[in-house]
Amino acid sequence: MSAYAQLSERWQRVMMPNYGTPPVALVQGKGCRLWDADGKDYLDLLAGIAVSSLGHAHPAIVEAVSRQVATLAHTSNLYLHEPGLRLAERLTSLLQTPAGTEARVFFCSTGTEANEAALKLVLRHGQGIGRRRIIAADHGFHGRTLGALSLTGKASIREPFGPYGTDVVFVPYGDVEALAGAVDESTLAVLLETTQGEAGVVPPPDGYLAAARSLCDSTGALLWLDEVQSAIGRTGYWYAHQAEGVLPDVLTLAKGLGGGLPIGACIGIGPAANAFARGDHGSTFGGNLVSCAAALTVLDVIDSDGLLGHVREVGASFAAGLAEVSHPLLTGVRGRGLWRALVLSSDAAAHVELACRDAGFLVNAVAPDAIRLAPPLVISADECRGFVDALPQILADAQQDLDGTRVGS
Repeated sequence: MSAYAQLSERWQRVMMPNYGTPPVALVQGKGCRLWDADGKDYLDLLAGIAVSSLGHAHPAIVEAVSRQVATLAHTSNLYLHEPGLRLAERLTSLLQTPAGTEARVFFCSTGTEANEAALKLVLRHGQGIGRRRIIAADHGFHGRTLGALSLTGKASIREPFGPYGTDVVFVPYGDVEALAGAVDESTLAVLLETTQGEAGVVPPPDGYLAAARSLCDSTGALLWLDEVQSAIGRTGYWYAHQAEGVLPDVLTLAKGLGGGLPIGACIGIGPAANAFARGDHGSTFGGNLVSCAAALTVLDVIDSDGLLGHVREVGASFAAGLAEVSHPLLTGVRGRGLWRALVLSSDAAAHVELACRDAGFLVNAVAPDAIRLAPPLVISADECRGFVDALPQILADAQQDLDGTRVGS
């Protein structure tokens, strides 16, 4: 019996079935490569869902986390500690806010928690102006806890757990006219992803976020941007909204911030910076010292190694190479930086993911007709080229799966 088969049997006996049984048991990583329990190696093109910004076992993160855990690992939020303070200072300084504009940070452990905090923050702000309605986007994803889920525009995962107490109106993503028709003087906030990640890495049309900012300005609503997946270099900018020339009132982060350790952040800007009063929210593990040490290291390495420019350059060449691949299953490539999706001509994503895995590449069938690519920010052009070169055969194998003619998979 293989090592995977043994682990799979144990998983099925003790784990809840919400994930099913994962198809691979990973045991080790180095850089952009991973190894499974049976010794097979893979090029990681997913980075733990856009989390492992610096790849695996990066020496700077190993050193920083080891040093911090050997010094002080946890204090709770009853006590102040400098790593968290330094991280908040760094994150707000990277916003490049106008002089005199306040920005304040709440730390938590996940993106869902960041959005829960943001929901409470905007509701607190709304109490002062008599508003509660939030405008969100169809197919948007903001988390699976009840507050975040109430804002998530994917009916298949939202509706089984309703009804909710949040007043939310959903509009088509990227449709300025629909957004303008929904936002008025009764609107508390507009919640958008800078690119819809779980919908299949779907960027907005040019000018969409700027139009949302303008609508919020004209009606007194808050602009809340969910950058849980897109921030901290994923698109080649510290924050993806910076490429659009807008500044939100509320910003949520997680995933790539900790480079593999759990940390999330909700940042309030301008009027939202001081919406919380003492005791309004909290998190025992939020912004713990070890995760903050990792996050500070992620920011340091991105800066010192010039990874923002690297992401833009390698991401553009990666997308160009992928677009040159000709196969009936592949109809296009979309996304920004090192956050891309292969757009398929049919609901074949599960077959393509399997063929990629068999060929030694880890990707994600994020939608029935889309494959998500979100490799570590340190991936090389040569590693990307290796996937591009392998993709025609991968697609051919996936097509054979669909036709029922593939042998030996």
